[in-house]
Amino acid sequence: MNWITSSIGRLRLLGFVEGVSMVVLVFVAMPLKYLAGQPEMVRITGSVHGGLFILLVLYALYVGFEKGWSFRKVTFWILAGSVFPFGPFIVDHKILRNL
Repeated sequence: MNWITSSIGRLRLLGFVEGVSMVVLVFVAMPLKYLAGQPEMVRITGSVHGGLFILLVLYALYVGFEKGWSFRKVTFWILAGSVFPFGPFIVDHKILRNL
């Protein structure tokens, strides 16, 4: 479990968890709300996802400063990827796993 001891490993884990929360929100909770009339799932999943999103943004900025990354080269892509479904997985595959 060496990946959890590094700041990049923790950033990758947080990105994965945030990405899963967005996928669940968009592809499970939203359809339940609009197709099955069950808005509770959106409230719960949306709150969890929002908290994870804020943590990811703050931690990405922290790691970016810690590692001396150019904002445009790495940190921007981490932040931009966190806005789109499957974005964190793409950023992890294309950028973070190679650092």
